[in-house]
Amino acid sequence: MTAFSIPGFDLDAFVTATLAEDLGEGLPGGGHDVTSESVIPADARFSGTMDSRDAITVAGLPVAAAFFRRLDPAMEIVLLVEDGTQVAPGTDVMRLSGNARAMLTAERAALNTVQHLSGIATLVRRYVDAMGETRAKLLDTRKTIPGLRFLEKYAVRMGGGHNHRMGLWDAAMIKDNHVAVAGGVTQAVRRALDAGVKAVICEVDRIDQIAPALDAGATRLLFDNMEPDMLRKAVALVAGRVPTEASGGINLDTIAAKAATGVDYVSVGRLTQSAPAADIGLDFTPL
Repeated sequence: MTAFSIPGFDLDAFVTATLAEDLGEGLPGGGHDVTSESVIPADARFSGTMDSRDAITVAGLPVAAAFFRRLDPAMEIVLLVEDGTQVAPGTDVMRLSGNARAMLTAERAALNTVQHLSGIATLVRRYVDAMGETRAKLLDTRKTIPGLRFLEKYAVRMGGGHNHRMGLWDAAMIKDNHVAVAGGVTQAVRRALDAGVKAVICEVDRIDQIAPALDAGATRLLFDNMEPDMLRKAVALVAGRVPTEASGGINLDTIAAKAATGVDYVSVGRLTQSAPAADIGLDFTPL
């Protein structure tokens, strides 16, 4: 297995579950690759080359390699670029050789993973570039595919972005529904702090909510769906007392103006929610 590691992510379990799903383990007639087993001799060997068909930012190659090595531990695999590298169309990113059946069985799981993660990294890089010269950092959100959060947030980092909170456990995010039930911004923030929560992010969508949130002890303010002029006013009112974040209504056309308002962070849900898969291919040659 590879030394690739992401805190909180179990690579072995992910590979096991993904291959089991594709092979239909536990289902009637399942548990094997009927096409490869019926067509390809057991001792046949292939060499393979994975390459990018477009200009992309690469992410997920070590995960892809883990699928192949699971089915053929002796497979020879060379990663030709590191995750996070921007490559031109036609760039070879991985070479491998080994058991042909193992390669064919692992191919789709490996490609699905690296295409998805590279798609996220590529989109993130476009957003980072679109921000221009600014001190603001690009953040992802919790809008991730269930079960893939750690991988998707890893891909965000490979694209040059940064991670927001990882889940519901590592920071309080007080939004409009929390405020409505608690009876106001002040009450919501104080309840979180009284419960011992250290990081309390409070969403505000009006200027008059800023002072109550700060006075109550919020450790970060998220400005929701504010236009640049209002964002500048909000940042001026905070005056550096806590980090600030712009969120909502942000796309490649609007991010530069919002990042230039002085906010510390800009968060974009579509980085993980809507990134198209990267066009990456894998061609095999019999040995």
